[in-house]
Amino acid sequence: MNKRAEKTTVALDSLGCKLNQAEIQQLAGQLTAAGYRIVSPEEKADIYILNTCTVTHVADRKSRHLLNMARRRNPAARLVAMGCYAEREPQALSRIEGVEIVLGNAQKWRLPELLESGTSPSPSPLSPSLSKERTRAFIKMQDGCRNFCAYCIVPLVRSRESSVPVAEVLAQVKERVAAGFKEVVLTGTEIGAYESDGVTLKELLERILTETDIARLRLSSLQPHHITPELLALWKNPRLCPHFHLSLQSGSDTVLKRMKRRYTAADYQRALAAIRASIPGAAITTDVIVGFPGESDTEFQETFTFCLQMQFARIHVFPYSPRPGTAAAAMPEQVTEPLKKERSRQMLALAKESAQAFQKKFIGKTLEVLWEQQVNGAWSGLAGNYIKVYAKSTGDLANQLVPVKLTKIYRDGLWGEISKTMTDSISP
Repeated sequence: MNKRAEKTTVALDSLGCKLNQAEIQQLAGQLTAAGYRIVSPEEKADIYILNTCTVTHVADRKSRHLLNMARRRNPAARLVAMGCYAEREPQALSRIEGVEIVLGNAQKWRLPELLESGTSPSPSPLSPSLSKERTRAFIKMQDGCRNFCAYCIVPLVRSRESSVPVAEVLAQVKERVAAGFKEVVLTGTEIGAYESDGVTLKELLERILTETDIARLRLSSLQPHHITPELLALWKNPRLCPHFHLSLQSGSDTVLKRMKRRYTAADYQRALAAIRASIPGAAITTDVIVGFPGESDTEFQETFTFCLQMQFARIHVFPYSPRPGTAAAAMPEQVTEPLKKERSRQMLALAKESAQAFQKKFIGKTLEVLWEQQVNGAWSGLAGNYIKVYAKSTGDLANQLVPVKLTKIYRDGLWGEISKTMTDSISP
């Protein structure tokens, strides 16, 4: 253990995808092993580390904002920026007052070495974070993408496709189980492309379900062409969460073609229908980009109507943001900002309606919820189908899987009632 690191506090923060969250958890393990004390991002830490995102200009702005906030919170803090925005535009981040270290994706694992100022530990990840701040553990099992969609900067700031060896994934899942985690989320840039020594995603899931005792297993995101009958058959095992995130981006075939997506709206619809036929009640969530270059009123309406028909459990709406170096950034007929804003407003209204329509299907039913935190007297957690559930309990629900009867729409999810028998069995 590094004596100089003892009692030094480190705040770890992350923007963007679940892959970024997985990397932050992994880095927390490295720093804990090196003797640092991990604190929440809101605390006045000695070192503030941000895993940045650059998928939109808004993500860039948020990265800069969080670093400036950390500086104001503790002017003496050492600030570290790493990740995708740091990969793309390190100079912009290094100009922020207090930022001492800027690391791209390939170099971020050298951070413990750099913080120790002169020691030379191995730059490879040491161990995953076993922090109790989260009840779900994120495990990075794949990285990189070779699709080069017209709007996406990810292939330019992350490595080409690579997959974590099966033995390493299994070892990490077992570590999480031993540490008390109830759910593991498998993350990556494109996890459906996972392949290691002939083992595909389907076979990896089979190994995890057979060789570990993890109570719940969730996938971060898939593409429509990854949905096969063989893969869906695995969901006969109730430990696999009935939740699929399938990025749509557009419901218009002409826009999808300009985006260089690898499917049509009909392909997407077939994948969605296969999921629902195999796993009734499964949640299907998605991403939609509005205002892609050249998007006409007709094309936007095609997307809006498609999303209305698909009855998504959740829709993440993103106004198109030009990313330097991507094909779409150079396309003519960029959509105006006011029009993007109006289309975003319409899609967000539909997203709210769709989410509530999905949630209402479960009122009166009992679902098992993994409880995460208590705020203002109410506990919140996630059901396997990704519905956020709230309830009151006199006991400590943190990191417990407890069945709850869902009774009504509440905030961004559902309110639940825990039976008295169950409440009595929960330790105060």
